[in-house]
Amino acid sequence: MDIYALELIRAIQQLDTQNEYVVFVKPDKDVCLQPSQNLKIVEVKGKTYVDWEQISLPKAIEQEKIDLMHFTSNTASVNIKCPFILTLHDIIYLEKLFSKGSLYQVAGHFYRRWNVPKIASKAEYVLTVSEFEKIQIQKSLGIKYTKLKAIYNAYNQNFRMIEDEVALEQVREKYNLPYDFIFFLGNKAPKKNMKRVLEAYAAYADENLTPINLVIAESSEKDVMQLLIEINRKDIFKKIILTGYVQHSELPCIYNLATLFLYPSLRESFGIPIIEAMACGTPVITSNTSAMPEVADEAAMLVNPFDVEGIAQTIKKVLDNQKLYNHLKYSGLNRAMAFSWENTAQKTINLYNDILSAALA
Repeated sequence: MDIYALELIRAIQQLDTQNEYVVFVKPDKDVCLQPSQNLKIVEVKGKTYVDWEQISLPKAIEQEKIDLMHFTSNTASVNIKCPFILTLHDIIYLEKLFSKGSLYQVAGHFYRRWNVPKIASKAEYVLTVSEFEKIQIQKSLGIKYTKLKAIYNAYNQNFRMIEDEVALEQVREKYNLPYDFIFFLGNKAPKKNMKRVLEAYAAYADENLTPINLVIAESSEKDVMQLLIEINRKDIFKKIILTGYVQHSELPCIYNLATLFLYPSLRESFGIPIIEAMACGTPVITSNTSAMPEVADEAAMLVNPFDVEGIAQTIKKVLDNQKLYNHLKYSGLNRAMAFSWENTAQKTINLYNDILSAALA
């Protein structure tokens, strides 16, 4: 279950004792949820995701006599008889810049291209996670603006400034982290912009006698080395530390240990890592494109994600200017306080109630 759905449901469990909820899950998924007095978990089988969503799920919805269905992950059952809401996190799959990827990703893009136009116009409301994405959806799909609502994502409260030195040192030792480092969380997906991150780090390292290390999470040595070969900078590999897969529960410690968080993505509908890092007191450099300026507001350094030299100079500027560094740290902490899953859930519950009340009127 994705972070959005999991955090939303957990917050709803805490806030709403009036409505009854049914959560449909696949049997092989660890949903990390517990049923409660007004929340029931129903396992629905399906051979593939398409089979699950288009064949099995509509039957389960009808069997459970659902009054309002919320599809939380971009697609929905086409033949559904009850009113429904769709959360459309992004429409990146419609953009040519991001049309490439693995076979699994390409198949997913084709499915969404088939599914979303069919169901978006049928939804009572289409929710998305930023005002930027709301505008993109309206332009691309022609949905009535009155049916579109932007409700921000948030971050888990485990992302905070951590004072437990023992816990921090355990994570430092586990991943062999130095005492000063730039943190990049991403993979080889084109939108994560890792190639330019490596080019920018190389440019930064060239201009500094003692450059701090670059720590990369969620990427393999093979993928990183392939990009370093492409940019003819294998020499900087010795300054790069690869953590491999990081448990989500350990990310707050890594953010706390990091000197700087680098997130110059090409395209984000929100960018949860931005506010996760801010909540941990880590200064952020992110992109001046898509939803990232909206999320970061004035609490991060914004860069053109295509401008390698500009990214490198911004890294140097933040690390060399203690006054700027402290400003980013404390303004980031303040900005993160504007987001909470409780707020996201309450706005969503209010929408549920409005739709159900209108149906009864």
